[in-house]
Amino acid sequence: MPVLEYGERELFFLSRKDKKLGKLIENTGYLKCEVSEDLFDSLVGYIATQQISNRAAETVRMRITQKFGIVTPEKTAFLPDEEIKSVGISMKKAQYIKGLSEAVLSGALDIEGLADLPDKDVASRLTSIKGIGDWTAEMFLIFSLGRMNILSYKDFAIRKGMMSLYGLKDIERGTFEKYRKRYSPYGTIASLYLWHLSENVH
Repeated sequence: MPVLEYGERELFFLSRKDKKLGKLIENTGYLKCEVSEDLFDSLVGYIATQQISNRAAETVRMRITQKFGIVTPEKTAFLPDEEIKSVGISMKKAQYIKGLSEAVLSGALDIEGLADLPDKDVASRLTSIKGIGDWTAEMFLIFSLGRMNILSYKDFAIRKGMMSLYGLKDIERGTFEKYRKRYSPYGTIASLYLWHLSENVH
């Protein structure tokens, strides 16, 4: 599986911009980030795992793989909602996946063409599909397209890691945006370290 390509230059940039993040990078070491090769299959996975714990998400992904293998719009567009739901997701999510399948098959969403678009345009195209919000679009940008400057305010673990790193009890949007600008153009790499930190905060 391909990985997000970054190295010493990007880590040095972030460390120079933010001493606390730099210390976290130094203590953590290099974090590998795999990037999915199949855009539709990965997008279905992000929809299915919205707003659930990491452990539950792993279980759902495993069930999807066991039931469908690589998910394609042809496989899911004509399935009963109940069959999609049987992997352990809500009926709404099953319907969202059906809707995505239909959008791809009809040409309303050119999923392969998203790779050629800027980040904002990718997010705009995706969020026009029912059931795909900002978080899902941002996860797609990171883990499917390998974009380098994504920092998701909608991701609780990112905010949790940021609060821990800077000793904050809460983080408002304005403060978050300040750090987003500081990390730019490598917000995705900062995200990897904030996620890692959040896993060790109780």
